[in-house]
Amino acid sequence: MAKEKTHMNVVFIGHVDHGKSTTVGRMMFDSGAIDEQTLRKLKDKAAELGKSGFEFAFVMDNLKEERERGVTIDLAHKKLVTDKYEFTIIDAPGHKDFIKNMITGASQADAGVLVVAANDGVMAQTKEHVFLSRTLGVNQMIIAVNKMDIKGVEYSEAKFNEIKSAVSDLLKSVGYKPETIPFIPIASLVGDNVVKKSENMPWYTGKTLLETMNDLNPPEKPTDLPLRMPLQDVYNITGIGAVPVGKVETGVLKVGDKVIVVPARDGKGVTGEVKSIEMHHEQMQSAEPGDNVGISVRGIGKKDVARGDVLGHTNNVPTVAEEFTAQIVVLNHPSVITVGYTPVFHIHTAQVACQFVAIEKKLNPATGEVLQENPDFIRNGDAAIVRIKPTQPLCIEKQSEIPQMSRFAIRDSGATVAAGMCIDLKKKEA
Repeated sequence: MAKEKTHMNVVFIGHVDHGKSTTVGRMMFDSGAIDEQTLRKLKDKAAELGKSGFEFAFVMDNLKEERERGVTIDLAHKKLVTDKYEFTIIDAPGHKDFIKNMITGASQADAGVLVVAANDGVMAQTKEHVFLSRTLGVNQMIIAVNKMDIKGVEYSEAKFNEIKSAVSDLLKSVGYKPETIPFIPIASLVGDNVVKKSENMPWYTGKTLLETMNDLNPPEKPTDLPLRMPLQDVYNITGIGAVPVGKVETGVLKVGDKVIVVPARDGKGVTGEVKSIEMHHEQMQSAEPGDNVGISVRGIGKKDVARGDVLGHTNNVPTVAEEFTAQIVVLNHPSVITVGYTPVFHIHTAQVACQFVAIEKKLNPATGEVLQENPDFIRNGDAAIVRIKPTQPLCIEKQSEIPQMSRFAIRDSGATVAAGMCIDLKKKEA
């Protein structure tokens, strides 16, 4: 069996209309991931809708409504294979209402490509997306300065440097190191520097966007952190019994390990010994971060555990929080958030209603500096430090200790109202 290529999730972010979908479409086409015939169909469809030039975006915008409005609404996932990686490209919407998808996108991304149009530069959503990416742990970034071919820019090096400088300031303000981040001048509509080297910018001697993506560092496997495996489901298999299924987020799970699942039905947790580990119908001796596995555990039955529970080693039990402190960004709340508000928190595979018991600080979302202590309320666009009390036992970890288990989205009546991460917690005493 050939060695599987390293898998990477790359999220494309940026302000609406800066050309994210077109960039991804162009990349898919020029690298051979979609063929002439598919593109021709999209070209005809684009012309018919009076949107000539939008055909590449159509590759990503599969939804009929999006095609007609020309706006990316939902997250589109596309596969792109290079000699080194198998990429899953997540095209995250730039449109304000759709920022909720940006969160689900970024929280599972290993790297981000920020698309900034050369004629517009840094816009409101450029800032918001950069801050969110940082908050949600997207550690590797690439900046694609798009529309270099547009009237008024005409492949100007000076214009590129001006945008580079503005974006560098923005990156620095949220804690990225701009000197480590590649900037690439591209023109997606015509294909300059996306997959093919451009003749139009002799002043740029760097790599194309695809080559730069191929240079990304593979996601680190946090094998040295304590074992955490949130359960996605529990199956009952004849002759075996209960088979908990989930993805190992951190640490290493081995056959014979003594494990505990918390909070479990009784809130105290259940323990057992790992009898077998299976992935893609093959028996394995161990599982690492990123592996989706089914396991059978001596001592754990179907009735004991459920989705949202977390499995760990008995000598390092996953943390169940009585209360926790979080840094959040409010994205899409119809009015204001005050103490007492109790929405549903989506963290790893758990969904638990949690109450805001204190709003400790209001922060500047672009820089993180404190604007106000103990504000009465927070609203859209605000970042804040808040104290949260789960209404039922919930597993969560501190960002500084196990970041993979610290991030969450807050949802209310079908919309994601906020996103954040746990920065401190009070353990529930067993």
